[in-house]
Parts: sequence; C-alpha cells; structure tokens
Amino acid sequence: MQCEVCGRPILGKPYKAMIEGAKMVVCAGCAKLGTAYWEAPPPPPTTPRRWEKRTVLPPRVSARRRPPELAQALELVEDFGPRVRGARRGLGLSQEDLGKRIGEKVSVLRKVEGGKMRPDERLAAKLEHALRIKLLVPPSEPQLPPAAVPRPSRVTTLGDIVQVREKKRGEVDEERGPS
Repeated sequence: MQCEVCGRPILGKPYKAMIEGAKMVVCAGCAKLGTAYWEAPPPPPTTPRRWEKRTVLPPRVSARRRPPELAQALELVEDFGPRVRGARRGLGLSQEDLGKRIGEKVSVLRKVEGGKMRPDERLAAKLEHALRIKLLVPPSEPQLPPAAVPRPSRVTTLGDIVQVREKKRGEVDEERGPS
C-alpha cells in the first residue's frame, strides 16, 4: 500500500487523515500534515418491537407541478412586461405588495415589467396565479408575411441543364457548317 500524499510504501499501520478537506490513507510521516479521522460505525438496524406498528407512507406527489411534457410545450408571451404591469395596477397592488405576495424581490419585478428580464417558468407561473393572467401559452406556428411565402416556381433540374448544353452545341455546329 502506498501513501496517497508522498507515494512511498506504507510500512506498518496506515493512517486515515483529513488533509485540506480530503480523506486520505497516508503514512505516519504524512499523517502529521492533517487531522486524524475515523469512520463512524454504521447505525445498528432497527427492528420494530412487537407492539410497534410500522407505517409506510406513500411517496409525496406535488399536485402543483406541471408534467414535464406540458411544461416544455409552453412558451412565454411576447408582451409579458406590459401584461404584468397592467394586471398589477388593475388589482391595485404596488410592486412591493406583489413581491411579498409571490416571494420575489422588487428588483426582479421591476426588470420583468420593464422587459429587461424574461421570467423563468416558475416565476411566470407565480405571476399568472397571483395576477390571474396568462403568460405561458402553447407555442404557435410562426406566421410568415404573405410576401415572404415562397411561390411554387419552376426549379432548374439537371435535365434542363443538359438540354441547354445540347442546344448550344447544335448552334455551334450550325455556325461551322457541314464538315
């Protein structure tokens, strides 16, 4: 066995030492560089007594979380800042009151209302609930303006190029005359 600090073979009993936060197996000389540590024995297994009943609790499931497939399918509306500001003012709340209500800092709310910061999904959901507005919507297909929609047109194919070359060869042959 080798010392994990100096690399020399450990003669005698190896020491377990904590050196700069790392637990190492070291020789007697390097053990002085750190503090000794001992591993705590594992806790004894507990067995229920005859009169004790073991109750197994079901795993906790949060009803507030959205399923991952639904959460990924939502996007933030473009005009989130004015919507948040208008809804907050409509309810007669100050930024401080709204911040206390949803557990967020006033500076964050200022940035969101000003459009300087896009709220993450969690913050958007809090704002939706507190202000009774819709910020997360299903994604929509991007609408292209009518001029940007490509019109079906004839596309040049390899066959068209071959025909053009054949025509050019025929014209050249006619200019030369019969040979």
